[in-house]
Amino acid sequence: MNEPVAWDHFWGERWREGSIGFHEGTPNTLLSAHSPHLGANRRVLVPLCGKSEDLAFLAAHGHSVVGIELVEGAVKAFFAEHAISPTVMKHAQHVEYEHGPIQIFAGDYFATSPGLLGPLDALYDRAALVALPPELRARYAAHTRSLLAPSSPALIVTLEYDQALVSGPPFSVREDEVRTIYAPRAMRQVEEREDTRRPERGPTTERCWAIDL
Repeated sequence: MNEPVAWDHFWGERWREGSIGFHEGTPNTLLSAHSPHLGANRRVLVPLCGKSEDLAFLAAHGHSVVGIELVEGAVKAFFAEHAISPTVMKHAQHVEYEHGPIQIFAGDYFATSPGLLGPLDALYDRAALVALPPELRARYAAHTRSLLAPSSPALIVTLEYDQALVSGPPFSVREDEVRTIYAPRAMRQVEEREDTRRPERGPTTERCWAIDL
């Protein structure tokens, strides 16, 4: 999972097979409850966004949205399901889809840069950190911070469960790990709730974090 080719193959297969239980189909309730933390009229980075309805939610609430998604088919599906014909632009390593306040770049998240994405001043992460194996998480956090303006507000959603019971993704990410990879930034847990969507995982805690990166 830590090699780019394997990563691309894994997620490509998930989308081709329709094995996308991680796709919620409606805006995430933690986002709708805590989106005021992001402020107003932000340019929000949404890593590993898939075809999430959270993109449309953020745009409807006055933000510009910049999503990054490895699987181009997921990007096409987002616009098709919203009956939108986006403008498409090819870059060296990414394909950009844009319509109104929503831009989605198809390609490797770790190959993005401020030059490609432009200025960003907020982060919403529901599906990225939990999608990554442990060996990639610190790198992901560092790269994400490199894309954002200093002190950008962020909402991050994590899951914690007994990883021995079920292999990820989504992976279990412990509270202490979240605090470690984003140290020394100020952060607070704004909500914690039980997640019962996959009983085979056993007791599962879903947490929402507010951080100023």
